[in-house]
Amino acid sequence: MKVAENLIHIRQKVNNACQKVNRTPDEVKLIAVTKYVSIERANEAIVAGILNLGENRDDGLLAKWDVLGDKPLWHFIGTLQTRKVKNIIDKVEYIHSLDRISLAEEINKRALKKIKCLVQVNVSGEESKHGLAPENVMDFIKNLRPYENISIEGLMTMAPYTDDEENLRACFRKLRELREQIKNLDLDFAPCGELSMGMSNDFEIAIEEGATMIRIGTALVGEA
Repeated sequence: MKVAENLIHIRQKVNNACQKVNRTPDEVKLIAVTKYVSIERANEAIVAGILNLGENRDDGLLAKWDVLGDKPLWHFIGTLQTRKVKNIIDKVEYIHSLDRISLAEEINKRALKKIKCLVQVNVSGEESKHGLAPENVMDFIKNLRPYENISIEGLMTMAPYTDDEENLRACFRKLRELREQIKNLDLDFAPCGELSMGMSNDFEIAIEEGATMIRIGTALVGEA
């Protein structure tokens, strides 16, 4: 199915989820995750009107950047190795996976402008997932004050892959509550307004629980 056709269905689901909780669709940023698809398919997403593309590997992002350039806003959503920061730092609008001070130091050193970052939180506690434990997030963010080239725009998490709706809601709700605690600190370097959560299988629940960014791959652009 064409991306444009998928997009119609996704937007309808976004609208429905927003209506259920008295939100407006404008509050939710749709990120097309293009990590498994060709450059041509990624360009199809751009032509369909999608403004934000997400990649989780530096080589995948660079290959698409070489052809597509800055037509979309690029989001780096995968685990970012410190040594690879220099490859993508001048090409991304957001980094969704800040989870350690060594990475913050490298981003700050390499940045040519203030970089919008989200702190990755392992809300579910699964060993297979990256990110900070929720109880460590507050101190971690406070320790980012010296890094003048980093703005902490929000938090990101990956929920368990499950059909258990209550489990998913609990995961998303915990991230939202943590975000609210950080916002209440009123830190100038950490406005923390964004919640990046929800993927193809659970984005409607994520929206109902407050997501401001949803990362949609398979349901939107398909697979390779």
